[in-house]
Parts: sequence; C-alpha cells; structure tokens
Amino acid sequence: MKLSDLLLMSMSNLWKRKLRTVLTVLGVVIGITSIVVMMALGNGLKESMLESISSYSSITQITVNSGRSWNSNGEQAEEKLLNDDLVKEFEAIEHVDAVYPRLSVSVIAKKGKYIHSYMDLCGMTQEGLASMNIPVAQGTLPQEEEELALFYGNNVIIDFYVEKTGVHSYYETGEIPDIDLMNEPMVIIFDTEAYWNSQNGNSETAVQPPKKYLIPTSGIMEGEIGEWTSNNCSMVYCDMDALKAQLKRVFKKKTIPGQPVRKNGKPYNELFYSQIIIQVDAMENVQAITQMLQDQGYNAYSDAEWIQSETEQMNTIQLVLGAIGAVSLLVAAIGITNTMMMSIYERTKEIGVMKVLGCDIRNIQVLFLLEAGFIGLIGGIIGVAFSYGLSVGINSLMAASMGMGSGICRIPGWLPLLAIGFAIIIGMVAGFLPSLRAMRLSPLAAIRNE
Repeated sequence: MKLSDLLLMSMSNLWKRKLRTVLTVLGVVIGITSIVVMMALGNGLKESMLESISSYSSITQITVNSGRSWNSNGEQAEEKLLNDDLVKEFEAIEHVDAVYPRLSVSVIAKKGKYIHSYMDLCGMTQEGLASMNIPVAQGTLPQEEEELALFYGNNVIIDFYVEKTGVHSYYETGEIPDIDLMNEPMVIIFDTEAYWNSQNGNSETAVQPPKKYLIPTSGIMEGEIGEWTSNNCSMVYCDMDALKAQLKRVFKKKTIPGQPVRKNGKPYNELFYSQIIIQVDAMENVQAITQMLQDQGYNAYSDAEWIQSETEQMNTIQLVLGAIGAVSLLVAAIGITNTMMMSIYERTKEIGVMKVLGCDIRNIQVLFLLEAGFIGLIGGIIGVAFSYGLSVGINSLMAASMGMGSGICRIPGWLPLLAIGFAIIIGMVAGFLPSLRAMRLSPLAAIRNE
C-alpha cells in the first residue's frame, strides 16, 4: 500500500469520528499552548534581563584598570602601566575586536555661584566615543580638534551645588541648578589640590590659587534630567589628544594627579591611561580572556561570570516553566492513546479484512501511527496559533498595568516549529502501543468479531 493511500485513509478515519477527534485534538491544543506560553515567558524574562544589563554595561567588554591587582594568594602583583604599546598588545589577542583606551582626570567645575567639586573628565579616542553609541540631544560628540571641548552627560548638572552654602538644590529641593551648559563655557580648575589649599584661609599655609580655564561645550547627552538610563549619564567626555595637550599645558613638568611616578618620585615623560576597554567578539569568550589577563597580573574584570550565572538561572526557570506546561501535554497523550485503543476496538473487523486481503501488517501499524500523528499535527498548529494570541494578550495586559512596552512573553522563531514537531512525536508515541495491538490482531478472530 502506498504512503499516499495510508495518509488519505488515516485522515478519512479521523473525519468519521469527528467529536472524538475534536476532543482529543483539544487536549493537544491545551498542552502545546501551555508549553509555548510558559517557554515564551521564560524567554522573555531572560531577554529582559540581558537588555537591562546591556543598557548599563556591555556584556562583551572587559575593563582593565590602572593600579595594582591581587593574585589568588592575596598578594599584590606588580603594577601594570597602561600605554599605547599595551593597547597594541591587547588588539593582537584572539577574539578581541577592538581596544579603546581611556584617560580620566578629576577636576573642579565652576559656573556663577555653583560648583562641581569632583567632576570626572574622561578622554577617549574618536573610535572609542563612536563605539559607545551615545545619543546626542544638543551639539555633537567631541571632535578631533586641538582645543579641548566637553560633552556632558544628561545628569551632570544635578551634581552642581551652591559653593557658599553647600546646598545641593536638586537633591534637597528638586530644583535644577540655573546653568546653561550648552551655550556658556565652563570654568575648569585642573589643579584641584592647589585650589583646596588656597581655600583653607590660613595665611601661613595658603598657596597661590591655580589658573582657571574656560572650556567650551561640544554637546549634551540625550535624556531627561534625573533619568538614569546608563552609566554614562553623569560622565563628561572629551577628545583624548585634546585632554593630553591640556594637561601638559597646565602641569608642564609637574606630576599630573592620578598619573604614576618613577621610584625617585619624578613623573614619566608620557601619560598613562586610566582604563583600557577591550571589546570581545562574543560573550562566551569574555570570561576566558578576563582570566588570562588576571593571570598576567592585570587589574581586569568583566560582568561575564555574573551574567553567565544569571543566564543559567533564567534557563533553568524556562525549563521549569516548560515542564509545567508539558504536564498538560502528557494528559493529552493519554487521551490520544485512549482514542486509538477505542478506534481499534471499533475497527477490529476492518483490520481483519485488510490482513486477509494480504495487507502488510507494517502498513496497518503505520496507518494507526499516522492517525495519531495527524492528531498531534492538528493540535500543534492550533496550539501555536492560540499561543501567539495569548502572548499578545499577556503583553498588552503587562503594558497597561506595568508599562512594559517590550513585552514579557516573547516567542522565539524556533519554538513554534519545535512545538509542532514535539506534538507530532508525542502523538505517534502515544499511538505506538495501540498500533502494535492492531498489527498483532489475529485475522480470523478479527473477521468473526461483530
């Protein structure tokens, strides 16, 4: 008997018993819908977690800080100085896509009656600034120019306070300081130690106030004031070369704050970086490279280990949710087995006639397996369709009640195909024992059966 004949015959037999078939398919629909929705909820939780993490830090970045690191024995390793040679060395590491150095320096910013006493300037290369994808509300990112210009995060302004009273107007009253960051240059004091020494009021120890510099603004980051969407909100960025040139002009041959010195206490001729950001090609390679750098004595860290742990927990939750949904599919499988057994009892004489006419007993088994498989296929397709509808409903409800616009129930592209395939397999497995019974049925006994 041809496979096409068996397919037509199996569909015909299912159609003869419409009510029983519909009820059996309904069980599969409920089971598949439960599995898909549960798995989609778990997937949505995992993706939401990764999106939340990536909004505050890159999941494929390694940060190498200046200063001494600690080895596994709790001993301090030799200090590694971060310079251009080291940047090239890191770029040659396998699986490293890019390396971005950073030079940070703490300054004092003043505007009118307001002061920001711990502003961090972060000098970066043009490639490094472009890689951060910083949204710009006004102006532009710092350009590759000779003169220093500052790009402010959207929350920098809230850290200004009234110098005479020490009142932080934003934190205490919610009032935003009256400062026009974009259109008026900022007074910047680079020699912070000299500034504070000049303010102590003791004529014997007071020093000459340091020189003040008017630094223009290149741009401001997009975002509401007080809205913390990333760790860049409170930073001030500038071009690396412009910052280096400015620091050399200000301090000349003196030691620049934050820079290492020789054993004799004298400064180096070159400026060393505060951080080096290593961009890795994939998250699974981050932890290995981080460990390699730590073993070499670098003060390196990444979020990869913590992210991996969180991802594994989310995968476990997803599997548990899927297993809960699978319970209802198990009940549906029992229903398929019961339906096929009843079908055999009702069609005993038909089976006997087929055997007497010389039909291969394997064809009889395949016939019943196909019927069970069709129940799984139909139930799987309808169940997947219901899952999409239920997913839309859940996401709409979450958006209305909790403001979750991205949706918590997310069905990945592979899940519907897997669910339908799984439903077919479950149906055929449930129909296997009944098909064996039909195959082993005695022809003479079947023909005599009324």
